[in-house]
Amino acid sequence: MPPVSARLPVFPWDRLEPYKATAEAHPDGIVDLSVGTPVDPVPELIRAALADASDSPGYPTVWGTAALRDALTGWVERRLGAAGVTHTQVLPVVGSKELVASLPTQLGLGPGDRVAFPRLAYPTYEVGARLAGAEPVPYDTRAFAAGAAGTDLDPAGLKLLWLNSPSNPTGQVLGKDELRTAVAWARAHGVLVVSDECYLDLGWEADPVSVLHPEISGGSFEGLVAVHSLSKRSNLAGYRAAFLAGDEAVLGELLKIRKHGGMMVPAPVQAATVAALGDDKHVAEQRERYERRRAALRTALAGHGFRIEHSEASLYLWATRDEPCWDTVGALAELGILVAPGEFYGAAGERHVRVAFTATDERVAAAVGRLAG
Repeated sequence: MPPVSARLPVFPWDRLEPYKATAEAHPDGIVDLSVGTPVDPVPELIRAALADASDSPGYPTVWGTAALRDALTGWVERRLGAAGVTHTQVLPVVGSKELVASLPTQLGLGPGDRVAFPRLAYPTYEVGARLAGAEPVPYDTRAFAAGAAGTDLDPAGLKLLWLNSPSNPTGQVLGKDELRTAVAWARAHGVLVVSDECYLDLGWEADPVSVLHPEISGGSFEGLVAVHSLSKRSNLAGYRAAFLAGDEAVLGELLKIRKHGGMMVPAPVQAATVAALGDDKHVAEQRERYERRRAALRTALAGHGFRIEHSEASLYLWATRDEPCWDTVGALAELGILVAPGEFYGAAGERHVRVAFTATDERVAAAVGRLAG
């Protein structure tokens, strides 16, 4: 029997290592804009909650404490605009990437089943399908433009439809009409919609909306699950704090499976999540930091001959000089700036690069100076 790894694509970031070495050789050091990892401090109130809960010798529960579930349901109602959310409609998970990679397997999908995801997308959607032995199916998000539902997507055998708005890598935001069309199409064909909304709090030129908003869902969570993470909004990538909200039948099955697998969010992280979701001030402060960095990099890239496409939300600028993406990566590496080639996110990105603005103010200023020079 071949190893499971034989079903997977080559890990893309390994291909970036030579360019990273070039960028690191710059006299003033590397400016790494290739990965969207937070660099700013974890807010003090969150660290305090983690520390206060550090004496937790017993096993946590998979479903989380009642306080955590209260925090999750309250946030879903307050931030996503849903109403009457119950504890059975939320579920904490150990980071959103773990969930994305394992969800098709946890749903029992396998050979003969199909999993659809945007043609330009976070690679882990495809990885999750392949790990389960299901068929990965890239689709064009324009299939869900008003009046065009299904033109690019065959429902036969399709069990799971991933949405991602705001998008990683492009920062594109799906409008209400597109989301409504996608939900209606999926429900008509009995397809589960899972919407990755991890960048929802980071809209710049658009106001992202959740599939759980009543204008999209019709007031029912049936067939809908939203994925949310605290990694970006609260600088908690190191905590692995994320959660699901949506269809209680789906989440109930996942809860049973995750109990058997011991997939438990650590108790101190549960307490930190409660603190993070109860405070909006630190989110606004972090947004301001990112907004400044985004504006500086966007202006500098435009001055250096780049065209910025989409990028109305998220932590990235989707940039092109109308050349092969690896040529762009190489040219920027010579300036000591490392970016991600668009090809990592699908063949449709082969002439773009993804530029993260998660570096420190000092490193962003260094990149701006090099691009101007």
